Amino acid sequence: MRISRRAERIEPFYVMEVAKAASALAREVAHTDRPMIFLNIGEPDFTAPPLVQEAAIRAVRAGATQYTHATGLDRLRERISGWYAERFGVNVPARRIVVTAGASAALQLACLALIDSGDEILLPDPSYPCNRHFVTAADGRAVLVPTTAAERFQLSAAKVEAAWNDRTRGVLLASPSNPTGTSIAPDELRRIHEVVSERGGITLIDEIYLGLSYDSTFGQTALAIDDQVISINSFSKYFNMTGWRLGWLVVPEALVPAVERLAQNLFICASTVSQYAALACFEADSIAEYERRRAEFKARRDWFIPQLNALGLDVPVMPDGAFYAWADCSSLAERLGISGSWDFAFEAMKQAHVAVTPGRDFGTAETSRFVRFSTASSMAHLEESIDRLRVWANAAITA
Repeated sequence: MRISRRAERIEPFYVMEVAKAASALAREVAHTDRPMIFLNIGEPDFTAPPLVQEAAIRAVRAGATQYTHATGLDRLRERISGWYAERFGVNVPARRIVVTAGASAALQLACLALIDSGDEILLPDPSYPCNRHFVTAADGRAVLVPTTAAERFQLSAAKVEAAWNDRTRGVLLASPSNPTGTSIAPDELRRIHEVVSERGGITLIDEIYLGLSYDSTFGQTALAIDDQVISINSFSKYFNMTGWRLGWLVVPEALVPAVERLAQNLFICASTVSQYAALACFEADSIAEYERRRAEFKARRDWFIPQLNALGLDVPVMPDGAFYAWADCSSLAERLGISGSWDFAFEAMKQAHVAVTPGRDFGTAETSRFVRFSTASSMAHLEESIDRLRVWANAAITA
């Protein structure tokens, strides 16, 4: 059977390939005194809070399971609009919000609506791999622009301007970012958007971790800059609804009909039960619980990053959001006689029973020095993982 060239251009999602290997080993060690600790997947260890669960149950019992409009429940779009006003002081009319089957569907819709064959989209290197694959799936070309720790691993207006050519269609940014947990300074983001707008381009920004921001310097939505900015968001991270597959897209009003047509044909609508459940995310008790959990994620970050640094796993930029640590493992790997983050990740899995994600997924050759830790696991797991990594490293180095 002949596979399409489009499908052939999509690389494997190595995060999940590593996760499969970790799960297989986890079964072997499940009943030992050192079961696998998973610090490789960006999934909160918290589930949806009680009010959200109860809203889903009520929807099922009431038979509220039919299709909704492709753009989502009007009530949910209004609630999301209200969240932007209350949380960020930004007016985002509900009519510009499209509820989607997760942030993945939002990115797919945005790329299909805006990218033609051969269009180039600039992304930072490193960045979340699926973002560039959505560009590829729309027959565009993702162009990774190298970034440095001094730049917080984010694009700058100067780099966007230098990389722009006749084929460039726009930029796809993420703030806070996966895998680094760093955000773009608002003034720099405004300058990037100005560069893009002057050239008739598009500014796409992944804001799925925006709710999990720990620094008021950065915790602002790009939608405050201009109503032409296109934002992708999700109920997965801050709202702890990963498997519910629900997200949203904020687009300029003129783009809504095109996105709606695509959504009608590709998805019909997002899960109706998930949409009714998500209405309860914005209740005062739910928000209070989410804020308590955000404080917990911050506490984990504040403890874990110094511990990694002390082990020789250097985190060059303190993450200001999300729940990741982007650590340079090259020095420790060399002392252990290991070549690169891929082998380091598998050795950590085998020797310490700690699953982490190698940098291979997130960019070009430079990312092979890094591993990504997820601090979405419990503090107890983080503490145990540090102990195990320390024991493994000390034993290997002194052997």
